[in-house]
Amino acid sequence: MSNYEVIKNPDNEPDIAPEKGETAVSFIKSLLIDIVIAVILAGIVLFFIRPTIVKQSSMEDTLHENDYMIMYRQAYRSHGPERGDIIIFQSTMPDENTGTNKLLIKRAIGLPGDEIMILDDQLYINGEAYVEDYLKDGYTPAYEIPFEGETLVIPEGQYYVLGDNRAGSIDSRRSEVGLIDESQIKGKVVVRLFPFNQIQRF
Repeated sequence: MSNYEVIKNPDNEPDIAPEKGETAVSFIKSLLIDIVIAVILAGIVLFFIRPTIVKQSSMEDTLHENDYMIMYRQAYRSHGPERGDIIIFQSTMPDENTGTNKLLIKRAIGLPGDEIMILDDQLYINGEAYVEDYLKDGYTPAYEIPFEGETLVIPEGQYYVLGDNRAGSIDSRRSEVGLIDESQIKGKVVVRLFPFNQIQRF
């Protein structure tokens, strides 16, 4: 007697393998579902963050050209920037390459209600010298906003932004940028991912 048990098809129907066409259709459906899920997840991620590449030298030595940054889009949903935040905003300066206005990266320095003055290459906020250890050259030249020794009061809903490379930055001190409105702010730079040996959280 055989040691193997023979299992018979109770309906006496032959086993039928799926045809190649059915297998291909099933694979395509599965692939499409995976693609849709991936697109939805990517959309959710990009709703919160945006990768950005630095294309200027105005934030040296904190950021350098071709640094790869991550911007958090939802950073200011419930409040405005804090002093010292590195932000990305839509400027009114035209980009000759794209035909749109440039996105700029600067540091939020003057908040609504602050009094800003620059005298003898020193920045003063609300009457006190503002110490900044991240400046490239250690000083802040005055230009036209405000002029040397004059005081500027930041209106509600607006911000005074400066590059860390104060001698080489076009920022709120110049009429090309001026004060920026909170509606221009796109988000906060939260981390540098590249170069890999300079990964840093801000």
